[in-house]
Amino acid sequence: MTGRSARPFDAVVFDFSGVVVSSAFDAMHAVLGEQLDREAALELLVGPYDHDTDHPWHRVERGEIELVEWVAHIDAEAARRELAVDWSAMRRSFAALTVHEVVVDRIRALRSDGYRTALLTNNVKEGSGAWRAMVPVDDLFDVVVDSSEVGMRKPDPRIYLHTLDLLGGIAPARAVFLDDHPGNVVGARGAGLAAIVVGDPIDAILELDELLSAP
Repeated sequence: MTGRSARPFDAVVFDFSGVVVSSAFDAMHAVLGEQLDREAALELLVGPYDHDTDHPWHRVERGEIELVEWVAHIDAEAARRELAVDWSAMRRSFAALTVHEVVVDRIRALRSDGYRTALLTNNVKEGSGAWRAMVPVDDLFDVVVDSSEVGMRKPDPRIYLHTLDLLGGIAPARAVFLDDHPGNVVGARGAGLAAIVVGDPIDAILELDELLSAP
């Protein structure tokens, strides 16, 4: 690349689950096994993920209630629908999440090249120690924004702008955001960021590199 002033972007912001590591949505689906298809199971467990609501999972991710309150809600709703809940299956699935090394390597390279990097995750307070232990967070990111700590969650436009403020006041048009959920990508674009939907991590990194090298 040429000098920093010639670059189209100054910062790259990454989601955690589904981007830096494999998707936690599949682990959550394991709670209900094959009783519901993936879409129906996630609708019950986490509510609509393309906008912010008062679904208990959204409230946990905003740090408004504790995880045990969400568990109680799911247990009650599952009983009402005559569904069996297997929390041990979810714990096993979360323990099996894997790191996307190609993404981690690219983040390291971005920092070496002078880009500002941030992690922006919808997450829960009770899981902070576990997910932070999966990758060297402080070595990879200048800023880490956890929804449960800041009281906002994606796709609320405020959380993207908050992240950019923490990065030193980066203008939205100078930042790229990567997330595996289309609703969160739409939210980022609404806040003015360029954004990439992550399916295959390698494809996403290639798309990111094309954006960063654009004249």
